[in-house]
Amino acid sequence: MSPKGALRIGIVSPYSFDVPGGVQFHIRDLAEALIARGHHVSVLAPAEDETPVPEYVTAAGRSIPVRYNGAVARMTFGPVTAARVRRWLRAGKFDLLHLHEPVTPSVGMLALWIADGPIVTTFHSAQVRSRTLQAAYPLVRPTLEKVGARIAVSEDARRTLIEHLGGDAVVVPNGVYTQQYVDAEPDARWTGTPEAPTIAFLGRLDEPRKGLAVLLGAVPAVLRAIPGARFLIAGMGETGPDEVRELIGDAASAVEFLGGVSEEDKAALLSSVDVYVAPQTGGESFGIVLVEAMSAGAVVVSSDLGAFRRVLDDGKAGVLFRNGDSADLGRTLVRVLTDPELRDQVRAHAAQVRGRFDWSVVTDQVLTVYEMVLGEGLGTVGEDPAAERVLPGATQEGTA
Repeated sequence: MSPKGALRIGIVSPYSFDVPGGVQFHIRDLAEALIARGHHVSVLAPAEDETPVPEYVTAAGRSIPVRYNGAVARMTFGPVTAARVRRWLRAGKFDLLHLHEPVTPSVGMLALWIADGPIVTTFHSAQVRSRTLQAAYPLVRPTLEKVGARIAVSEDARRTLIEHLGGDAVVVPNGVYTQQYVDAEPDARWTGTPEAPTIAFLGRLDEPRKGLAVLLGAVPAVLRAIPGARFLIAGMGETGPDEVRELIGDAASAVEFLGGVSEEDKAALLSSVDVYVAPQTGGESFGIVLVEAMSAGAVVVSSDLGAFRRVLDDGKAGVLFRNGDSADLGRTLVRVLTDPELRDQVRAHAAQVRGRFDWSVVTDQVLTVYEMVLGEGLGTVGEDPAAERVLPGATQEGTA
């Protein structure tokens, strides 16, 4: 099929839709952006058969929690999953296969072993040293030769790919539907005032790399300068008021836990607060929530991770503090919250750069990669005859 026409695209998620995270949301939004342009898209992802998923998602079966990249990822693997991958590939009759994190031991790795034809991969993770990638490389090296093009969501993800797997990748950032954040209405519950500004954090509360402890360590210093400041903590996890009280004493009264929030409430929260804080300490390859916050009009204060620095245009579209340094974060928050001219300047620059991450732009870039691979004349996606040697039974009928 001509790359200019409507395509049949198969997208594979390594991580479960039972408990979705950043990669799953990226895949969901990409699928919907492609469907909106008239392409036929099917997503294969780990999920329980009973889990509600969009109609374009095929469940690949039950997943198990695995420690990966400083977090817990839910993945699935094995002969039953391989049989589901094979049936999905046969039913899809895809023009192109797009695999996310194909060296993660999950559905994408199985699809890479089993499939042949036009294949694009996207790499999301950024790590200085990954034992998982180092261990997986000998297993996937032969199959990676089948990949027509590699995408990395950031320069940090690209560097991780090069250092661990060799080769190169084109950088195409994560996408955000920025207009829904631009248009979000503030919520009076979370709107700050000059005397009582609001500062938001979103993320898993019990993942150390998300940096909640770094933010909490800055709370007392902020309250000494701005006694009315409120810290709004959104996300799931075991950390709660009791743990915060043990850490920061009476200052804990300024910290409010919102629990998990819906996409609509997240947009309203980011539109309401004065500052969004991203205190992550590592393992971040991009920073979607930074773009969401910028689009909603919150001033972003972020640790100076390389990935965050690049999203924030080297500190022009947000204000940076030293990674892991609660004292520096406290000083930075006080400076931002007491300087309206600085906030206006940062917001103005953020409004200029957020468009580069909008799905309208990102989808064009992804389709350009597709066109390049489809132009190589590899035909349509089929089964690799060598798969039986790599994964015995993967090409045989099975029950799921």
